[in-house]
Amino acid sequence: MSYLKLENLSSRIDEFLLDNINLEINKNEYFVLLGQSGSGKTRLLETIAGLNNCTGSLYYKGKNISNEASEKRDIGFVYQDFALFPNLNVEDNIKFSSKYKKIENKHELFNDIVGFLKLKNLLNRETKDLSGGEKQRVAIARALYSRPKILLLDEPLSAIDPTFRNSIMKSLKDIHKRYDLTTIHVTHNFREASYLADKIAIIMDGKIQQIGKAEEVLNNPENISVAEFLGFKNIFPTSLLKLDSKKEFFSVDPNVIKVSKSDDIQADYVFEASLEECMGIVDHYKLFVNIKEHQFFIKILKRDYDGCYANAKSIIKIGFDKKDISYI
Repeated sequence: MSYLKLENLSSRIDEFLLDNINLEINKNEYFVLLGQSGSGKTRLLETIAGLNNCTGSLYYKGKNISNEASEKRDIGFVYQDFALFPNLNVEDNIKFSSKYKKIENKHELFNDIVGFLKLKNLLNRETKDLSGGEKQRVAIARALYSRPKILLLDEPLSAIDPTFRNSIMKSLKDIHKRYDLTTIHVTHNFREASYLADKIAIIMDGKIQQIGKAEEVLNNPENISVAEFLGFKNIFPTSLLKLDSKKEFFSVDPNVIKVSKSDDIQADYVFEASLEECMGIVDHYKLFVNIKEHQFFIKILKRDYDGCYANAKSIIKIGFDKKDISYI
């Protein structure tokens, strides 16, 4: 039985529709919702938390909680802007949930959270005097103090200086394990998703496009929309390979394509191509070459070549191997 199950969940606000969402999340799973701004990520978190009207069903450990009030759902929510209470200091922000629910072993829990998140010296500070990283830790501490079974994180690293992101990502993993949580983390950042996620769901325009283990989703997109969102380049029909495949399209990384001015190229697939443009960028060249109506983008290191690779409209050979092909 899944720990959290969303069944045909839909929610509309103005013209935007969160459309027929079906997800199953296991206990202690770190689940990442990956999508662009406006795709419905935050709307879905809010709906899980019970903050939006919706149709469909939401099950927690097999129990339908679709109509339960948000404060009864054992869910902690950390918003992108942290949503700290400006009239309360740090300690009172952390302890806020004790105003509406009984917190077991609250003194021990408070001391553990404060120690783990290194907040002891901030307890009497006003929230307006905190840095972005300090506000984030306080917001997480407040969510943890309510003893949630499920922790919802809305773009938790968006306001953090990039130089601290690696340490913050490790902290999120440590928090997830230490407090026995099931975490749902929203982001548009592939690196975050790759490092943190046990499982990923790609959401676009209010619909789930693909779900699976992190490595599988990030390396094997199910359709062109997902592939383009994930930054895949050189997406072409498999007919170009003269290959009988159930997959309609393939992609190949610009960095693994071989190029040659002569016929000495060794690769599983070799094509004659017309060079459209060669651009020198710091330590590499960007090549745009045409094969029939298809244009390939290729990156080659400058150290391997003397001067720009070839003149525009030159005929060159390009090639790549079967192992470097991703089918879509």
